Amino acid sequence: MATESDRLRDRLDRATVHLDPPYAVVDLAAFDANAATLVRRAAGKPLRLASKSVRCRDLLTRTLDRPGWRGVMAFTLPEAIWLARTGGCADVLVAYPTADRGALAELAADPVLAGAVTLMVDGTEQLDLIDDVCAPGRRPELRVCLDLDASWRPLRGRVHVGVRRSPVHSAQAAGALAAAIAGRPGFRLVGLMAYEAQIAGLGDAPPGQAVLGTAIRLAQRGSYRELLARRGAAVAAVREHADLEFVNGGGTGSVAATSADPAVTEVTAGSGLYGPTLFDAYRAWRPTPAAFFACAVVRRPAPGLATVLGGGWIASGPAADGRLPRPWLPTGLKLLGTEGAGEVQTPLAGAAAATLRVGDRVWFRHAKAGELCEHVNELHLVDGDAVVATVPTYRGEGRAFL
Repeated sequence: MATESDRLRDRLDRATVHLDPPYAVVDLAAFDANAATLVRRAAGKPLRLASKSVRCRDLLTRTLDRPGWRGVMAFTLPEAIWLARTGGCADVLVAYPTADRGALAELAADPVLAGAVTLMVDGTEQLDLIDDVCAPGRRPELRVCLDLDASWRPLRGRVHVGVRRSPVHSAQAAGALAAAIAGRPGFRLVGLMAYEAQIAGLGDAPPGQAVLGTAIRLAQRGSYRELLARRGAAVAAVREHADLEFVNGGGTGSVAATSADPAVTEVTAGSGLYGPTLFDAYRAWRPTPAAFFACAVVRRPAPGLATVLGGGWIASGPAADGRLPRPWLPTGLKLLGTEGAGEVQTPLAGAAAATLRVGDRVWFRHAKAGELCEHVNELHLVDGDAVVATVPTYRGEGRAFL
């Protein structure tokens, strides 16, 4: 009897029978279902779409056209400018500080663009750089957002849980920076962001690691309680100096928890639309896998092995098995520990390997979401058992922002 995985494989194979691997597809039914579930989990608070997790303008637009989604979080200023100019995005928050002088000059020269893009800052030296590019009296007022560090530092700071982001950690420091921004001509502080990566970006149920999972959940609970109080205090301190339009937090892995914070007015999400393998390690919600890439079997080096051409689309982050792509369909395939996912060939073992013939497709899932799009020029959008559209990725439009 055919399983759900068998039916998915058959459907993807039939939809793309006319294509030669490697190529990538997005299953629209799963993509749309994930988008709707994320909105429900946000419990009435708007979702800001993380563009780095999608990297395809057509799918960005498809998502933003749905109720519950509002605004984009870009990963670079050149990308934000491109989306504002060509994608009809009137609300683009740049998630990271920039030192791109050319992009800053372009932003400062266009009042409409300056009204659509919000820059991220976590220190006055970033304001100095902007002023050096274009003095306050010679440009429109620029929108800025304060980046509050959301990492957890228990034991009086001797332990750091989370990523290394902003130097602004305390409510007092946030208030001081807000006062400095308010006193600088040419800037308007409109937002505060606090991204809790240790909760939103860290799976709490790593497969086969029960002890580690327990430790992660304990740390996440402690971090959430601490951040709930500190973020609220920081927002209050910043509001003494600025009329904030938004307070942003979270990511796909913490949408429900972050939206429950009364200080937060919007939540960021993006990876959950594609459902990459890193999100298989979450207990609260696991998105339906929606993005896949196919590689062709080109040889059979041994009866129990099948080798596909390419496949080494490895995710960023710490070098570990969890960053490797996962052979997904047919089920029962695994990478070899001695070769992993290779640049030009990837040998696969497992029970299903013996059934594969030269020319067959193997379907992989990427460990992360948008990074898949850095390997292909287009995404084939599948509805049922047919490709209903083929749309360009950022790479397909000749854009490589990082």
